[in-house]
Amino acid sequence: MIMLIGVPHDFNSSFLRGAALAPSRIRLMEKDGSSNMFSQLGIPIEEDETYYDAGDITFSSNHGEDVYKNIQSNINAQLMHNHKLICLGGDHSISYPIIECHAEKYEGLNVLQIDAHGDLYENYEENPFSHASPFARLMETGLINSLTQVGIRSLNTHQREQISKYNVNTIEMKDFNFDFISTLKPPLYISIDLDGLDPSFAPGVSHHEPGGLTTREVFKIIHTIPFPIIGADIVEYNPTRDINNMTAMVAYSLFKELVTKMMD
Repeated sequence: MIMLIGVPHDFNSSFLRGAALAPSRIRLMEKDGSSNMFSQLGIPIEEDETYYDAGDITFSSNHGEDVYKNIQSNINAQLMHNHKLICLGGDHSISYPIIECHAEKYEGLNVLQIDAHGDLYENYEENPFSHASPFARLMETGLINSLTQVGIRSLNTHQREQISKYNVNTIEMKDFNFDFISTLKPPLYISIDLDGLDPSFAPGVSHHEPGGLTTREVFKIIHTIPFPIIGADIVEYNPTRDINNMTAMVAYSLFKELVTKMMD
């Protein structure tokens, strides 16, 4: 069963708040958006038919470790029932506990990260749970078999050192092509930070990084992966910066394609 879970939390964002508003806005696009309920591959994507909506995780504390444990508990409860999950963030910090839970269930988990940023800071602004650090936390666990990053265009010296330390396959945007897809292996989890797209395609994000992926390139990445994926998240949509729900529609469209790719 494919389950949709909202994770409306943005307290670990280092720049702007607003991503906590994303899950509800993305959901609106199913009925209030301009698209229909079919994926580009012709598969109907309907609630209670193709997927089930498990609602949002609620938060009683914004303390980093409390948030981490809360997300972890909710995700594990779903994975115990062998559900496949698509999570809507929230900032990218939510991906740490979500992917860690998947790595504990799926031995040898591989991760594809679509992003403008490496998110590999050892300890950003004295917050180990920062949205700038989830993939450093994940690689520290030793549970991740491989991490492939695509669309990256903001690396500094520290992040390059982290890439080398954890043997990350980073495809910087200046060198982008689709060759990396042939190196991906199951079980595969996909984490999509919407700022991986160029701001002209997804203006509703907190961090505008020019020179990113097009929506068609991201769709092609998803469509070309030659096996089903086991889980995914879409993060860092900030409705307060969106234009006419343009980015909400991008997120909803990506959700439909991910559902299709998760079907056995």
